[in-house]
Amino acid sequence: MDKFLVRGGVPLEGEIPVSGAKNSALPTLAACLLTPEAVTLRRIPDVRDVRTMLHLLQLNGAQAERREDGSVCVTAAEISRPEAPYEVVKTMRASSLVLGPLLARTGRARVSLPGGCAIGARPINLHIAGLEQLGATLRQVHGYIEAEAPQGLRGALIHFDRITVTGTEDLLMAAVLAEGETVLENAAREPEVADLAALLVKMGAQIQGAGTSTIRIRGVSRLHGADHTIIPDRIEAGTFLIAGAITSGDLLVTGCNPDHLAALIAKLRQAGVEVRRAGNGRLRVRGRGRLTAVDVVTEEYPGFATDLQAQFMALMTQADGISFITETIFENRFMHALELVRMGASIRVVGRQAIVAGPRPLSGAQVIASDLRASASLVLAGLVASGETVIDRVYHIDRGYERIEEKLAAVGAQIRRLV
Repeated sequence: MDKFLVRGGVPLEGEIPVSGAKNSALPTLAACLLTPEAVTLRRIPDVRDVRTMLHLLQLNGAQAERREDGSVCVTAAEISRPEAPYEVVKTMRASSLVLGPLLARTGRARVSLPGGCAIGARPINLHIAGLEQLGATLRQVHGYIEAEAPQGLRGALIHFDRITVTGTEDLLMAAVLAEGETVLENAAREPEVADLAALLVKMGAQIQGAGTSTIRIRGVSRLHGADHTIIPDRIEAGTFLIAGAITSGDLLVTGCNPDHLAALIAKLRQAGVEVRRAGNGRLRVRGRGRLTAVDVVTEEYPGFATDLQAQFMALMTQADGISFITETIFENRFMHALELVRMGASIRVVGRQAIVAGPRPLSGAQVIASDLRASASLVLAGLVASGETVIDRVYHIDRGYERIEEKLAAVGAQIRRLV
């Protein structure tokens, strides 16, 4: 099991590039199941979750090829096995994104229930309720959701009881081949949802309002192939901004979309970090002087992303004062706090709120990553800690960050992978 060895105390300086968004790559890959024609997706990151999704598409009968230029070409001429088996879903919950496309394309689908997760429950019930409103029949059998719509799906008005990103994406993909109009209310507004819609429109779908809380879809009988470049990974970009800040560095984060990072940038500036635009798709971050503690509440987009909460907590361990970090999206996303405490941080968790007192000098220790973003927070803490930090279970970070140790090493970080 791979580990990271990090030696702290070095300010990061130079240019660091951002890869394509993992959370955009997964739904756009699932959307390839909606057409028998070839779909080319560019800027797809080479991370574990993407490899898992490509494997799942191949299990469904699609041909999936990664090219030397980083693009991926998927051709789902025939769907021979409309299923997402447990062996795949247990390693990546986003596998459930194939439920809507498979049902819309073939009239049936069999997808394993995702079960539990380290950061809390992410139930699929909102997907199921929406598909039933589109006319599908669903039942739970032996841990699987078996869905049927032999006469096809029909448009409907669907109001999500709470905002769900994967639910919005799944229902959006199902609705593009449904008869009539579908309206999704209280839909997720994440950039990744808008990016998925942009691909679907290129494939011939009729969609209005993606990126807002109300999305209208007029179903079509068939979709065709397309060529699409996915958006930059805003979570990776945010992680690099925090890396520059926590190490008192001077980083130029390239290939990002600053508009997608507005909530994080506002909090960094409140904390005393200099962040400014430096040309098209470029942000310069400089950590100069003392950091000031600020409070954060995670929210759905355009609020502060839950996927940046752990990284920001690491930053707040170095800030002057008391910061309150409130997690509203997942009920169990403070597991990294105990590992940061082992490194010397002063953090107290009360329910869904973490109280961080700083600044506290961190010292290297052996720590364990509990999930994808928790592992990133431990890397950040290691970059500012004295001595050596060994981070175990870095397969978590490999799920969503492309060659993160190489990118950080290129701007001065003393980090290497132990195999």
